[in-house]
Amino acid sequence: MTDESLVADVDGVSVPTGHLIGGVWVDSPTTFESRSPLGWDDMLLANIARGDARTAAAAVGAAVEGFTTWSRYSPTERAEVLHRLADLIEANNEQIAHVECLDMGFLQESMKLRLVARGAVNFRLYADLIVEHEDRRWDAKSMDNHVIRMPAGPTAVITPWNAPFMLSTWKLAPALASGNTVIHKPAEWSPLTAALLAQLAVEAGFPAGAYNLVQGIGHEVGAALVADERLRRITFTGSVPTARLIGKSAAENIVPFTAELGGKNPLIVFADSDIAAAAKKAAWQYDDSGQVCLSGTRLLVEESIRDEFLEIFHAESDALVIGDSRDSATDVAPMAHPDHRENVDGFVQRARANGDTIVRGGNKMPGSLHYELTLIEPTSNNSEVVQNEIFGPVLTFQTFTDEAEAIELANSTQYGLSAIVYTGSRERAERLGEELRAGLVWVNTFLVRDLTAPFGGCGISGIGREGGDHALDFHADLKTVMILDNTTT
Repeated sequence: MTDESLVADVDGVSVPTGHLIGGVWVDSPTTFESRSPLGWDDMLLANIARGDARTAAAAVGAAVEGFTTWSRYSPTERAEVLHRLADLIEANNEQIAHVECLDMGFLQESMKLRLVARGAVNFRLYADLIVEHEDRRWDAKSMDNHVIRMPAGPTAVITPWNAPFMLSTWKLAPALASGNTVIHKPAEWSPLTAALLAQLAVEAGFPAGAYNLVQGIGHEVGAALVADERLRRITFTGSVPTARLIGKSAAENIVPFTAELGGKNPLIVFADSDIAAAAKKAAWQYDDSGQVCLSGTRLLVEESIRDEFLEIFHAESDALVIGDSRDSATDVAPMAHPDHRENVDGFVQRARANGDTIVRGGNKMPGSLHYELTLIEPTSNNSEVVQNEIFGPVLTFQTFTDEAEAIELANSTQYGLSAIVYTGSRERAERLGEELRAGLVWVNTFLVRDLTAPFGGCGISGIGREGGDHALDFHADLKTVMILDNTTT
């Protein structure tokens, strides 16, 4: 049970404000504020425990101790606990969605229907995969060979401020299914649903130390966490600069590390495509104010359909409703944090000063943390707004004359997370599927995928792959047992 002094009432939902360490909720001497982007100046949601190096060390110690128990659970026993957690997520869907809407700003209706629901799916997926897994066995050189997945050990799970609940479950589920214990460090801009998830994990029956949560500022508690030599895995989603710092700690301690680091993804539209469908999908890249790593933010359109595409795109963009994320009629949410909106605006104002054409938008909206839906036509492919991730409702627009130029433009950044292609040609779809440097390529659709498929990026979009057995292999140490065939039973 959570100490009542470590609970905040967030618009009728009780949310723990402390750290979960070894199955016990604990406090810190200092706190940090969680404020809502829906009304930043007058919507303080909670004061959250501000962890430090001692907090991190205690959490890792609890995970080390808990590993002895959790790693010895059979796959079936682990799956039962994960399924119970999925049941609890489904039972608390509305409360989780409401808190995350307040805390981070994403659309509440979308949270209920997609993101929170996906969180339960993630735990069920890995619960089932761990039970269904069959170790590889084969005969070679008069030996019976057997490859076994061993739980790796205590795992640091560091998650971003956008879609925090779903992305937390996406990382926690395979680690826990594999028999690893976890220390979850959520982003300080959106800490509340991580606390709700930890609370449900306790209710689901994880043994003490299997599931730990530390709250706080990244450079204070996060840096100490990833530097702990007792960790055996680190998995991170966030920015490239932070990944570089984490990678240094991981390298020093020889700890395997995965990172999903966002993208600068092309949305390529050919003249032989369904232009109306492509333009509508392009406008919907403004969803959640562009704070989605997979969004197609670079619109690359065949020159011959430039005017037709833009006419439809502007009409679809104009129809989007910018408003309160709690209102089901709203299409576009506010930015998650004032600092982030300032960063996005900085990109736009520098583009304006450098001579790039602001086709639409380009300004902060007064009275809220919204930003105008913005489209920029750069003077050069080397423009900052083309080459760097903005992570806001800001798209760029460029044209190409043939397939070769489209591929060249698409592959011209350091990123390589995803790409979206609209074409009526199956042959072209196959060619671009091979030629584009991206971890995921969608053709004539977007955000639809099998969760057992590999997920991750090329270049500075990341290291490693998540999804299905790819994640389970990362979270395990593989051991090969070789027994001479003439061994008797």
